Amino acid sequence: MSGIDDTTLSQIEREHAAGLTSAEILDVFATHGVTLSEATLRKYVQLGLLPRSIRVGRKGKHQGSQGIYPVGVVRQILRIKQMMAESYTIDQIQREFLFMRSDLQALEQTLEGLFGKLDRIVGDRKRGEATAKAVARDVTEARSLSKDLLARLGAIESRLTSRTRIEKAVAS
Repeated sequence: MSGIDDTTLSQIEREHAAGLTSAEILDVFATHGVTLSEATLRKYVQLGLLPRSIRVGRKGKHQGSQGIYPVGVVRQILRIKQMMAESYTIDQIQREFLFMRSDLQALEQTLEGLFGKLDRIVGDRKRGEATAKAVARDVTEARSLSKDLLARLGAIESRLTSRTRIEKAVAS
């Protein structure tokens, strides 16, 4: 149903690791033949199905800022569209499916910000300094652990939502 396979999703996530603007999100879906309007994107955000964009300043004088969404919204939109195709209501999706999603994304953004700060601090230290090398190793290990934590929490959420889908199918 999605029109975007896992390989393509992974490629999009690598290419846009820093996030996507709303125009880029719409372009991704249009390129892959999946219908998504700007109004629908805004509606999903307003309903709490997707995280709000974060304002990021543009380089250059008087360039202003633009809203950037985490790249994970592409997968989320596909999951929402799939659930709606399975006759879930917005209410059910909010209540039963995405109950953890926004918290997981907030945790991921917080961790990314924290690791970015740590990278800058460690990078400012003398490269040969033993303490800096030890801290850099610790940061690398912590980053790996955080990815594992996020993946495990995501898997738990998926198992819980799969159970809800099965229960709904049995009840039908």
